[in-house]
Amino acid sequence: MNSYNVKSIKDTEINISADGNNPIWEEANSLTNFTSPWDNKPVKKIEFRALHNSEKIFFQFKVEDSQTHIHPSKDKNESINDSDRIELFFRSDSSLYPYYCLEIDTTGRIMDFKARPNREFDFNWNWPTQEIAVKSLVNKNNFIVEIEISLQSLKNLNLLKNDIIETGIYRAKYNQQEDSTFKPTWITWINPNTEIPDFHTPTSFGVLILDQ
Repeated sequence: MNSYNVKSIKDTEINISADGNNPIWEEANSLTNFTSPWDNKPVKKIEFRALHNSEKIFFQFKVEDSQTHIHPSKDKNESINDSDRIELFFRSDSSLYPYYCLEIDTTGRIMDFKARPNREFDFNWNWPTQEIAVKSLVNKNNFIVEIEISLQSLKNLNLLKNDIIETGIYRAKYNQQEDSTFKPTWITWINPNTEIPDFHTPTSFGVLILDQ
């Protein structure tokens, strides 16, 4: 299973801003090997970084994209579903019973839900608001999303065990077609080896290892 080491910043706090100027992110390992196994077109660069202190884990996505698409609907589920976004899935184990999904678009809107196998989604579930924060920024040639999550909330959900978090890391890119509709390209850290795009499968997860 693919792994990513999350470096410790000890007692340092990151005030997430998504402006890309905080030098502390340079201390993190850079993950860029994202692909779309179901599409032959090249994938623009996606850079993922993560750090943690004793209380929180911090994530940063920096995504090359000069034409981001946002669905105009005011309904959070519908709008996120049809918008450019990044995604993090967390699971307790390979049974996926349950797993938890965070999908965040370029404006910082969150679609969070609890899931079980066979795409059984509970959209009434939400990450506790006091345990998560998100910032986003769209620039001319890229967008940045930064996330902080309390380690305690991960422990409460049985997602952080022995300094390991089983995690899926993804991106949805919506491309305009000749008929003016938008269709997604599905991009993932790990190739799940499915015939059609599918993140909701055990083979799409890797592990984040929290360094001490």
